[in-house]
Amino acid sequence: MIRPATKADLPALLDIEARAFSGDRLSERSFRHLLTKAHARTLVAEEAGVILGYASLLFHEGSWIARLYSLAIAPEARGRGLSRDLMQSAIDTARGEACAVLRLEVREDNTAARRLYESLGFRQFGAHARYYEDGANALRLEVSLAEAPKPAARLLPYYAQTLDFTCGPAALMMAMRAHDPAAALDRREELRLWREATTIFMTAGHGGCGPHGLALAAWKRGFAVEIYVNDVGALLLDSVRGAEKKDVVRLVHEDMTEQAQAAGIPIHHAVLDLAGLEELVARGAVPLVLISTWRLAGQKQPHWIAVSDLDEHFIYVNDPTVYDGRSKSDSIRMPLPRSEFARMARFGRGQQRAVVVIKGRRA
Repeated sequence: MIRPATKADLPALLDIEARAFSGDRLSERSFRHLLTKAHARTLVAEEAGVILGYASLLFHEGSWIARLYSLAIAPEARGRGLSRDLMQSAIDTARGEACAVLRLEVREDNTAARRLYESLGFRQFGAHARYYEDGANALRLEVSLAEAPKPAARLLPYYAQTLDFTCGPAALMMAMRAHDPAAALDRREELRLWREATTIFMTAGHGGCGPHGLALAAWKRGFAVEIYVNDVGALLLDSVRGAEKKDVVRLVHEDMTEQAQAAGIPIHHAVLDLAGLEELVARGAVPLVLISTWRLAGQKQPHWIAVSDLDEHFIYVNDPTVYDGRSKSDSIRMPLPRSEFARMARFGRGQQRAVVVIKGRRA
């Protein structure tokens, strides 16, 4: 039986810890912290009133990533599948906490544990040199907690941006290709779209693309589009230094707005909430959403992603960036918890929001 641990289980947990490990043991103080901390869960495997193993999980407030802090089985109970039972319960517990990913560290030389984790879907995404007391290296593993896509779920074509400033064009290409298999999905089109859609955000380096520029580029290629922005002015103007540069950004924004209006592109000065986003996706549209990468990469950068589909727990997105230590597949249908997505889909001190909806070919 797998059940949540209580403070009454502390002596049994300490006994297992002492007999399961020769070093790197959790102290009594650490266990007390795990048993009483609001953002931790400890599960125990119990048979006939005897605790034979445990798994401890940590949840970080404001994050959708759970971490397996420790797993141990009493020596006399090994080989009976308890580790697998505890890990499956840990995965279910993390998923129930609306986490999208469960991560752990494992000794590089612990082949049995690595085989177990790999059989449960864990994949390596990093490593720590000399992580343990005896100098052994640790491998960093993670598993996605999102449910497998249902047959009806839409899987967008994927294109990884090739330059730091072309997330908007890459996301737009994925959306257009989802509606039209003949739409270009190559670097020449990526650069062409960037030249058309950039609003010249002159902070450092090349500028990025705003919603009006992306919408115009899609419209010129024959797609029906609409724009949702919560600000009538140019986005991200606070990040531009110098009055002259700000004037350039304003002029480009005003010109693109006038072009969009002349083309008949609907511009909604409103926030598109999750219910509205879900309704658009249900109708077959592909929303491009401006987010902050702070919770994804630890950097406050504006970034465009394409929304693939939704379920009751997650918003699934194609992210044009392949992050360090990850593979391209990690950026395809990436699960973001609904509550987390709502925090990410805004940028800057003004909490600016923008969505460009690609609705398919115009009649």
